[in-house]
Amino acid sequence: MPEVSTQSRTVPVPGGVLELSWAAATDTGRRREVNQDAFFADYPLFVVADGMGGHVGGEIASASTIERLTAVADAGVVNPKTIEKALARAVKDIASHPEATDDGTGTTVTGVFLDTSGDAAHWVTLNIGDSRVYLVRDGAIVQITTDHSVVQELVAAGRLSPEEAENHPYGNVITRAVGPSDGVKPDYVRLDVADGDRFVICSDGLTKELTDYGIRHFLDENADPAAAVTAMMDAALENGGRDNITIVVLDVVDPSARRDDEPAVVTDDTATVDTVDTATVEEVDAAAPAAPPADDDDSSTDKS
Repeated sequence: MPEVSTQSRTVPVPGGVLELSWAAATDTGRRREVNQDAFFADYPLFVVADGMGGHVGGEIASASTIERLTAVADAGVVNPKTIEKALARAVKDIASHPEATDDGTGTTVTGVFLDTSGDAAHWVTLNIGDSRVYLVRDGAIVQITTDHSVVQELVAAGRLSPEEAENHPYGNVITRAVGPSDGVKPDYVRLDVADGDRFVICSDGLTKELTDYGIRHFLDENADPAAAVTAMMDAALENGGRDNITIVVLDVVDPSARRDDEPAVVTDDTATVDTVDTATVEEVDAAAPAAPPADDDDSSTDKS
């Protein structure tokens, strides 16, 4: 894995500025031959894509999706409309490759962007598939995105406990993806901006090897984003590295909300997550059409 570095940027927002710092890395892992993960991490958009569908198809799907989303970020207008246009273009890109037309080909895409268009800045997460966005706020870690997977549907229906889900044989089967023929809308979650927030955006190569508690442990132990990414990557590889692993860590500082003697990250074990607003973004229809299930285990249509 190349050396990971932390990038920083001060960005204007309504009523002041935010200081953002982030780092990102991807690794093939110990069992895969090809890295089908891809990512983009630069203000105002931070996204991860995890491809599936053989050695070539999945790589094309994730790379095309990230390329189209990178163009959106470079253009400077990131919102649900521009994201969905980019994903529609990515679907056409994927379909144009004969190697990527298999029914099992596709990619997850998940991430977060900063929306400064209103009276107050907000974070907005987007998600298709089972890559994840976590938020650490006031010392508590919360998975903001909801997996589009068979196992998650069983948990939601009360037919499976979270503990049983961890080792379920259908744990790698996802129900929604960006593929060569089906366009789907992401799920969106709108979050207020809070000083000291830490986001982790990752493919399931990380969450297969580290629990939520483990992720939070390495965040607590490493204040610098690059150090946190490196520590989590090393731990995931040490624990088996069964899949491609991609990690983005994004830190948020609001100088106006901080006293001179206040630390950057609060780590109070008794904190709750009541301050996290998980209302769906109003501009987007929450009822996204479901794509045919795509299996991401170790077969030819897997995420690699």
